Amino acid sequence: MLGKLSSSLKDSIRKIAMAKRIDKQTVEELVRDIQRALIQADVKIALVKELSNRIRERSLKEKLTLNPREHVIKVVYEELMNIIGKGVEVPLASQKIMMVGLHGTGKTSSCAKLARYFKKKGLKPAVICADVYRPAASDQLRQLCDSISVPFYDGADLPAGKSVMDIVKAGVRGFEKYDIRIIDTAGRHALEEEMIEEIREIEELIRPEQRFLVLDASIGQQASVQARAFDDAVGITGIIITKMDGTAKGGGALSAVSETNSGIAFIGTGEKVDDIEKFESDRFISRLLGMGDLKSLIEMAEESLEEKDVDKDILKGKFTLKDLYKQLEAVRKMGPFKKIMQMMPLGGLGVDLNDEMYQITEDKLGQFRVMMDSMTEEELNDPKVIGGSRLRRIARGSGTSTAEVSALLKYHRLMQKMMKQLGSGRGRMPMMKGMPIGKMMKKLK
Repeated sequence: MLGKLSSSLKDSIRKIAMAKRIDKQTVEELVRDIQRALIQADVKIALVKELSNRIRERSLKEKLTLNPREHVIKVVYEELMNIIGKGVEVPLASQKIMMVGLHGTGKTSSCAKLARYFKKKGLKPAVICADVYRPAASDQLRQLCDSISVPFYDGADLPAGKSVMDIVKAGVRGFEKYDIRIIDTAGRHALEEEMIEEIREIEELIRPEQRFLVLDASIGQQASVQARAFDDAVGITGIIITKMDGTAKGGGALSAVSETNSGIAFIGTGEKVDDIEKFESDRFISRLLGMGDLKSLIEMAEESLEEKDVDKDILKGKFTLKDLYKQLEAVRKMGPFKKIMQMMPLGGLGVDLNDEMYQITEDKLGQFRVMMDSMTEEELNDPKVIGGSRLRRIARGSGTSTAEVSALLKYHRLMQKMMKQLGSGRGRMPMMKGMPIGKMMKKLK
């Protein structure tokens, strides 16, 4: 997510965390680094200047309640949150949601993602397609809704010559008993008056509780123009930013919220129907700066894992290879390894995983499972019994080398040490040095 911006900001934070002392020159270097990173991410110059001035002033003049390094990092964190805003609180309650945006922003797929999100929260969603201009829109949305077992309506039962208003009215009435009714309005290639007028009419007809603007993260500073136009037309209550996983210009879309009276409600993080996250600025900025997002990681685990997948004894120091195997299987259930690792607190550790490193790591963990499948019950429960002859047998059985099996055993020892630290409460501070995960990743490479 915003890989280049995140990497640059992590480097800046790392410099501050490792600085021998914090003085005016150190703060100026930090400000220049952050300015460069934000401008490259297409954040508006005026906002960058405003942010820079606040970081400079607060870092040097504010009364310290932390040590100087922690104080500067806290200032950067808080000021980045000010640019993006606190996010929008979307209630888990009965509501109509009207989706607006230009053609190609990912609006149609976002309707299905949103329906999936509310369904996972225990609500009953339904989707209405009010796009009669793009021939494939209805088919695309129907297929997505069918894949997640969500009811769909596009006015196919209405007489020929039906209008957009006829479809919306029939759909909202037909799905009256559903908790969440999502209306996908038509997009255009540009902000045309005809399009704006149509969404005004739909808004007046159904009076939706939520009016979400869908923005493509790659649009950069043009997002501000769209945000103002749609806000003027129907009063935007939240913004959904799509394609956050594949652009370097997402800063422009993120900062577009300053052009409306609203904030970011959700962000799209991939192409799959589950790739949508409720936006919370504190979590987002923490991940952006490499401080991790353990709260989201816990929520993801709660949604993905069953109670049998979680073994509380491992935090007490009992962590066998069998336990490691179970944890690798649990991680696999939770989703893509890259997404999980981005929620781990890696900042300040001198470790920044690129896409190649993520793939190497994911492949290596898969190989570890194969090696453990070649072990006996005794070896899984007590790795210390694995000597030279056992090492060679495991390597032959798994199609690997003795060096690779030894790497697994080293990985297990590192994980065992980390689990003990987490259990004792010594491994919880994200910016503290000495966490074994840094060594662990280097060894995996």
